[in-house]
Amino acid sequence: MKGQSFGLMLTAPRQRLQGPSGIAYNTGGPVPGNLDSFVAVTLRQVSKSFGGPHVIEDLSFQVAHKEVFAILGPSGCGKTTTLRLIAGLEQPDSGEISLNGQIVASPSHSLPPEKRGVGIVFQDYALFPHLSVEQNVAFGLRSFAAARRGKIVRTMLDMVGMGQYARRYPHELSGGQQQRVALARSLAPCPVVLLLDEPFSNLDADMRTQMRQEVQGILKEAQTTAVLVTHDQEEAFVLADRVALLNAGRLEQVGTPEEIYHHPATRFVAGFVGEADFLDGTIMGATVVTEVGDFPYLGPLTPTTCNWYPTRKGNPLSCSAISGARRTSTPYGCPQDNCFTAANRLRWWCPWARPFEYGRPPPTS
Repeated sequence: MKGQSFGLMLTAPRQRLQGPSGIAYNTGGPVPGNLDSFVAVTLRQVSKSFGGPHVIEDLSFQVAHKEVFAILGPSGCGKTTTLRLIAGLEQPDSGEISLNGQIVASPSHSLPPEKRGVGIVFQDYALFPHLSVEQNVAFGLRSFAAARRGKIVRTMLDMVGMGQYARRYPHELSGGQQQRVALARSLAPCPVVLLLDEPFSNLDADMRTQMRQEVQGILKEAQTTAVLVTHDQEEAFVLADRVALLNAGRLEQVGTPEEIYHHPATRFVAGFVGEADFLDGTIMGATVVTEVGDFPYLGPLTPTTCNWYPTRKGNPLSCSAISGARRTSTPYGCPQDNCFTAANRLRWWCPWARPFEYGRPPPTS
């Protein structure tokens, strides 16, 4: 059964939503008034552990309605755990998860998966082998009238290009065809959000490239909100409108593929999304000084009042900022090029004194 994917819709029919090709049918979860501007998924300071170190820690992001959002990162960074938390298969230790503006998970409350209106496509599960293609797609529509259910199934199969295979069984399909059927089954009940966990990992390289393009077209045609988990940078950049990059359970950066590739926020991001060479540099005002030349400093520049304390009476003060800073006037005889005001961490270091925080009394030794 290698190469097969499993698409499962966890939903309890509750409200009506306009689906692909104008079909209106039930969906789990609340339906917002303005779908175009609504935030479909929100995570607020979510943390999760399994009796040891945090698998994810203080994770916050939002996914807009109709957006394809990728969670990217190396193995073990917490990607799949995040997906399982959204689906309701795990409960957070702290923080909140909302779908369509309704809180569905917190440390004290967890809405059951079948009531969240979430569709899931896992990487390692098979389609139901005893059901035909059309029966697999219809699996999440059993509460619908037969005529209506049949119309939705035909629409979904046509959308994924599998209409002519409706009566075949999973073992009679290729890996890519099984992938399309799994996707159709997850999309058929019109989920609030579709979750895809490494959906192309079992396909060969050529088929993976083809399926990326096909899935991207299907998601846009269905106007579906989707959260994709992957460790493949190319996959995330091709499919997603925005990408969140995780490292050891913490969020490193969220942005469009272009922003993350051309303007990485951290050293980890720069090294993960492409090959990179790193140079040591010193921030001098609005310039970064390196061995190969000077470059403009693009970090935050927030002017504040230079408030220095001399550590030894009569000695000139030479200080450097730990993080982004801006050069200001010269207090206490400090050389102009070595005086900065803090832009974020507000912590300073002097060669002959221990660290102390801006605004606190000066060290006495």
